[in-house]
Amino acid sequence: MVGASADGSRVAADPRGTIGIRLLEAPVSYRGDPRALSYIVDHLNPGTTIQRKVEISNTSRRPQRVSLYPAAADVTRNSFNAPAGRPRNELVSWMSLDRDSVDVPPGGTSTAQVAIKVPPVASRGERFGVVWAEVVAEPDDSHPVRVVNRVGIRVYLDVGPGGEPPSDFRIETLAPARAPDGSPQLVALVRNTGKRTLDMNGSLSLTDGPGGLQAGPFPADLGVTLLPDTAAPVTVTMDRRVPDGPWKARLTLMSGMVKRMGTATLTFPEAGAGLSVEPDENYLPLVGLVAGLLLPATALGIVVRRRRRAVASVS
Repeated sequence: MVGASADGSRVAADPRGTIGIRLLEAPVSYRGDPRALSYIVDHLNPGTTIQRKVEISNTSRRPQRVSLYPAAADVTRNSFNAPAGRPRNELVSWMSLDRDSVDVPPGGTSTAQVAIKVPPVASRGERFGVVWAEVVAEPDDSHPVRVVNRVGIRVYLDVGPGGEPPSDFRIETLAPARAPDGSPQLVALVRNTGKRTLDMNGSLSLTDGPGGLQAGPFPADLGVTLLPDTAAPVTVTMDRRVPDGPWKARLTLMSGMVKRMGTATLTFPEAGAGLSVEPDENYLPLVGLVAGLLLPATALGIVVRRRRRAVASVS
């Protein structure tokens, strides 16, 4: 049986601990890009090679042999997808690690280096992949099934001559709605108007409600990844106790260094979807986070837990 998630930095090594992987450095040209502190995000000219250091951690009570390898990923149905196994694509053929595995002590860490070497004849375009850290627990008397757990860092690599392609998006409409369980929702239609793939996140605040009430901020649902020239809904779900309104809704969304805010006056319907409106929108630049030749980065991108036949522990 296979289970997967695409939004975490650690995965269980056994019931008492986890393994994790995180990016330790990012290029100075992306110092203001929060995604580049979690993922390998870059634009390279053909014939260029880059290296990135990663850290593998182990909070379990036993040493862990952790396998390291790159694998293919793609963006389909407005979601970043990392298939099971070790699928390959063009980007994976350019990637390598300085070691195939690391032995991580209990409560300790180890490091490895990822290299991406783009050939001189590489064509223009963005590629996707994952750097995986994987732990396998073989069957024994206590655990009769084989368990494979893995956690990874996303890779968004754009290739082409010249500088970084622009990133941008706009909030096209805002619509109040009601979830099947009765929770009020705000559904924003967001369009990627730039030339790089975007990962959307953000929050919603409500003001000027009945009796002068305020509510929020409420986080937007994560997991929406937009290719250039595509649009998809980004949903914010609120507490069921939030009154119908009217409210002044302020939705703030961001991806990388691009941040936009849309505002509108809305009333949540009794059921289903309400009328979509075009919001007032403002561009909000993100402030650079840190400076330096190489910047420290924080927790990473994706986690996949794969179990074969049944659930078991690695100990």
